[in-house]
Amino acid sequence: MKKYTDLELQIKSVNYRKALLKYIKIANAGHTGGSLSCTDILNVLYNDVMNVSPENFQDNNRDRYIQSKGHSVEAFYVVLADKGFFPDSDLKTMCKYQSKYIGHPTRKVNGIEFNTGGLGHGLPISAGIAKAGKMDNAPYKVYTLLGDGELAEGSNWEGAMMAAHYKLDNLVAILDHNALQITGTNREVCSPYPIDQKFKAFGWEVLEVDGNDISQLREVFAKVPSVKGKPTLIIANTVKGKGVSFMEDVKKWHHGVPSDEQYEQAINELDAELEKLEA
Repeated sequence: MKKYTDLELQIKSVNYRKALLKYIKIANAGHTGGSLSCTDILNVLYNDVMNVSPENFQDNNRDRYIQSKGHSVEAFYVVLADKGFFPDSDLKTMCKYQSKYIGHPTRKVNGIEFNTGGLGHGLPISAGIAKAGKMDNAPYKVYTLLGDGELAEGSNWEGAMMAAHYKLDNLVAILDHNALQITGTNREVCSPYPIDQKFKAFGWEVLEVDGNDISQLREVFAKVPSVKGKPTLIIANTVKGKGVSFMEDVKKWHHGVPSDEQYEQAINELDAELEKLEA
């Protein structure tokens, strides 16, 4: 894997955000805010952390990634395209009739391990894969991205209990903690707090990071597993709609397609950020 600098990864994140907005606009559908919030996490996982590529995707020793918050698939698609799992031109068909690039991850798309989007399923699936890895004495790690709103689903806690019981230190869950869901804040809808204490009570090691800071993300992923015999939760504090001023921390952009004027403003803002980074 090429070793990128922080600056190179920051530039990638801006280009990923531009691309996902482009394809949401073409598709006339998309979970915009959550895709923008988790872009940096996916960027660091695929470009700095995980041992997975189009070339080794059938190798049993590859690392596994499960996107539990499957509705934020647009960010996932653009990262997979950038990594060469499929041509980015394929994404022009996203959400179109008979396209395999639908609004949630599906194994019909190269590079995707499991169909997800039924919230609360990603963590228990990942725990099962991690347990299989332990039984096979395999070297791979399993990474799963959770949405904070989906912690209301009980299957997460069954998976969390099982992962700690079997000492799955090859399992890393990342929580995209943007604190907003489609109908309001987490505290308003169904408070999951205190998240760190709950996972610690279930037997997990818990780390916390700015999930939109490339440097911090690289540092925290380099630490795991920080405790032998414990699964790790990384609480990645993010901003919903990150990178676009009028989308940031606004619940209506959980799902939404920008108008022509809004799209132009968003791209102009991201281009301005690129100019600063490349100066």
